[in-house]
Amino acid sequence: MLEEIRKLSEILISKRIKLVTVESCTGGLVGKTITDQAGSSEWYESGFITYSNEAKHKLVGVDTQLLESFGAVSEQVASSMASGACKIFPNCISLSITGIAGPGGGSDEKPVGLVFLSVCFNGHSKTIKCIFDGGRDVVRLSALQKGVSLVSEFLIKFNHV
Repeated sequence: MLEEIRKLSEILISKRIKLVTVESCTGGLVGKTITDQAGSSEWYESGFITYSNEAKHKLVGVDTQLLESFGAVSEQVASSMASGACKIFPNCISLSITGIAGPGGGSDEKPVGLVFLSVCFNGHSKTIKCIFDGGRDVVRLSALQKGVSLVSEFLIKFNHV
């Protein structure tokens, strides 16, 4: 994990881009893990913990109709969380994570381990769906790892590197 974060930091520093995180099921784990690294202030701008629907709406502007129609754990809401952060910090890349870490809260349609991650930067975005096996800690750590690699892959794919 530390190697993935180091690689991401090098990409962001080389392009003078900072990262903003919008976290729900990870509850600040991504921001905490990043800021555990010395020098992260060079490439990490801010983090929002939007655990509740109200926080998603008030902090990053997720439309309440979107939350009601699709639910907090959805591709649409993950995308809106990331784009909302980009509106607040337009020169940054954003990563959003929303999901069901468990052990409760899952359903047949949205099982425990379902996580949506979204990246937004410079008018481009990508949202992915993952289902992670394991307990709460495993789901959260898996989402952290996938999120860090998603940001790196996104920057490389869209030639922002």
